[in-house]
Amino acid sequence: MSEAGWDRLWTGVQLATMTDRSLGVIRDGAIASAGGRIAWMGREADLPPEQRRRAAEIIPCGGAWMTPGLIDCHTHIVFGGDRSGDFRRRLHGESYAEIARAGGGILSTVRATRRASNEELLRRTAARGRELGAWGVTTIEIKSGYGLDLETELRMLEVAATLPRLIPADTSPTLLAAHAVPPEYAGRRRDYFRLILDEILPAAREQGHATAIDAFCEDIAFTPAEARAVLEAGIDAGLHGRLHADQLSDLGGGALAAAMGARSADHLEYLSAAGVQAMAAAGVCAVLLPGAAYTLGADRAPPVRALRRAGVTMAVATDANPGSSPITNVGMILNLACIRFGLTPEEALLGFTSAAARVLGLENDRGTLEPGKRADLALWRVGHPVELCYWMGTSPLTSLVKDGVPTGTTVSPPG
Repeated sequence: MSEAGWDRLWTGVQLATMTDRSLGVIRDGAIASAGGRIAWMGREADLPPEQRRRAAEIIPCGGAWMTPGLIDCHTHIVFGGDRSGDFRRRLHGESYAEIARAGGGILSTVRATRRASNEELLRRTAARGRELGAWGVTTIEIKSGYGLDLETELRMLEVAATLPRLIPADTSPTLLAAHAVPPEYAGRRRDYFRLILDEILPAAREQGHATAIDAFCEDIAFTPAEARAVLEAGIDAGLHGRLHADQLSDLGGGALAAAMGARSADHLEYLSAAGVQAMAAAGVCAVLLPGAAYTLGADRAPPVRALRRAGVTMAVATDANPGSSPITNVGMILNLACIRFGLTPEEALLGFTSAAARVLGLENDRGTLEPGKRADLALWRVGHPVELCYWMGTSPLTSLVKDGVPTGTTVSPPG
């Protein structure tokens, strides 16, 4: 904080605080930062004159809308290569599962990621992070899972942790060694399972970058019993639990996440009624990933109405990855969440802010505009925040603020 008082004061701004279901709107507002935190916010008419005079910098916003910096709580943006070949095969009629069993899918990305140097991985990941930043994202969860060996899994977590040195965003690395069985363990899945528990997880905890543990619970990946053991070991080691659950079939993933005390169950296209109730009772968040459902041509959506009725917190994320969701356009994801999954625009926006913060265990630090929280801010040239879900073209972001400091990341508004 400067000796003059507040470091910065934004005036003439419409605030979408994300503190309630109607977005917590404050019209004709102002917001101030000091020491990287929100120091004051409210109606500009209520701004103490002496505080205005003591602000080191005043930034007029001309009636633009401000939200918290967006939070992408499920991504896989550290990887080598691409999967355009898989894309072509799907369009020729092969299913995601068929491609995976034939050596494509996740395993093709594993091969490319293992070959890539740390420098190449970091450079490409930074480019994807900047694409997310152009849509107001200031916090990115990043999973491993394209290494599937001790060395590469740790390298992926290292790249994820290093990323904030290159882009104006914090990262939350997640260990996803239980993503697929690597080719060298074909016919020996039990041995790879032991490698995860006995070597990769302990090494990741010693490295100190991972904040969460995740597993892909599916017929083409890991069984519910295996996923349970991975989550249990990770949670016992002090990591938050996450689970890829019920995406391609109903294996009881939502209920498993609830039983393990995981923070979230993600995907959920095949989530059962019992799974919904279990998640509601345990306070497990649903992370909805419409980009994957769209890319894979899924013929069903998560049970959003049942989740809503049960009071389950619903987050939304890009699932940005080379295979099933090659999308870093947050506006497209918000639109798909509304059109394909049936969320309201308010639910979709809360899903990328306050709900996403809860998934990452950061709800006391960011995700809403409130005094004391981190001054991660996104300024938008829109008539109303609903437009962020409406347009799927150029980002209307005009300024991105990280820890109270404008980053210089700007995008010209359309038209």
